[in-house]
Amino acid sequence: MKAYQISENYSIETLKKVDKSYRKPLPNEILIQIKAVSLNYRDLLVIRGIDKWKPPVGRIPVSDGVGIVMEIGNQVTEISINDRVAGLFFPNWMDGKLSDEKLLHSLGGNASDGMLQEYVILKENEVIKVPDYLTNEEAATLPCAAITAWHGLVEKGNIKSGDTVLIQGTGGVSLFSMQFALALGAEVILLSGSDDKLERAKKMGVNHLINYKNVPNWENEVMQITNGIGAKHIVEVVGSDHINKSIEAVALDGTISVIGIMDGLKGNINTAQLMSKQIKLQGINVGSKEMFSRMNEMLHIKQIHPIIDTTFLFEDTIEALKKLESGSHFGKIVIKF
Repeated sequence: MKAYQISENYSIETLKKVDKSYRKPLPNEILIQIKAVSLNYRDLLVIRGIDKWKPPVGRIPVSDGVGIVMEIGNQVTEISINDRVAGLFFPNWMDGKLSDEKLLHSLGGNASDGMLQEYVILKENEVIKVPDYLTNEEAATLPCAAITAWHGLVEKGNIKSGDTVLIQGTGGVSLFSMQFALALGAEVILLSGSDDKLERAKKMGVNHLINYKNVPNWENEVMQITNGIGAKHIVEVVGSDHINKSIEAVALDGTISVIGIMDGLKGNINTAQLMSKQIKLQGINVGSKEMFSRMNEMLHIKQIHPIIDTTFLFEDTIEALKKLESGSHFGKIVIKF
């Protein structure tokens, strides 16, 4: 089978396309023929060998993928041949609260191979069936971006109809957050540096749009839109010192879900404001299989279709990663096999 492996140079340009064999599944495992994968910012950190995400040379990257079950072990009971499944980002996190053990062996990272290969073997409890109405490409976007958005806004954020939700950017997590918030009746404010992207979001039902390049002090604009109250919930994807802008824009007793580190791994935070406004600043790290199941139910009920910017062929994986790195996308970038 064909696969991509990380080279000793740790760069997109030197990602290696290789031919390798795959073994027979063990009694509790399944063999999956991958049909599509989607890309996340975390994949760039892994491929470039950044900080704690640096994997060993030869690692197969990319966490998110969907495929068809081709073979099952003789102890497999919940999954059948021809089922369509996605791998779990955290294979050990079935339910309940996060623990150190549940963080182990995340797909496509420093501990385990990922989905950028034609066939993958996983344990049957490490996958989840995906909604039938979604295409392979759409279903491949769910394991990281969709669950992260769902976890932050719904599982921990408890947003409800009428809440004001501020969303930063138009990448995968941001647009899933937008779709979930709108589906639940929340009022959405969206930030982007592109008028074209803001116009696309407007057509999807977003009423409040801010171009942060034209309005660098966008936190003041958020306060005007909310009549001085601030946003009940903020989806923070930039990180670093940028969080201080979110602190200014969030309402009293509001929540900021930190799900991105695009501006750096560390920042200086205004802790006085954090305290005086009684802000909940919560980190969100993907989610559990139990959350995935609840999200799938909502996706089916609302018939939400993930937003895909561009679909590349497997042979064009390098170009797909460069597109992701450019930040020009609106929604998810997908690779189909």
